[in-house]
Amino acid sequence: MLSGLAVGAIFGFLYYYYIGCASGSCAITSNPYISTAYGAMMGLVFMWPAKEKDEKTDGGENTQTV
Repeated sequence: MLSGLAVGAIFGFLYYYYIGCASGSCAITSNPYISTAYGAMMGLVFMWPAKEKDEKTDGGENTQTV
């Protein structure tokens, strides 16, 4: 998760540096701190572990025959 945070922060800053808004009217890309924090949050979201499905349950269906 820390690698996603770091990579997202780097991409957020690079987005500000190369594409950012020079006029200051863009809320996220006009400030390097905000764009870096936003990129870090997005990196964290993409690296957050997904909840694994439990293989023991089969959705309530009983397939045993007696």
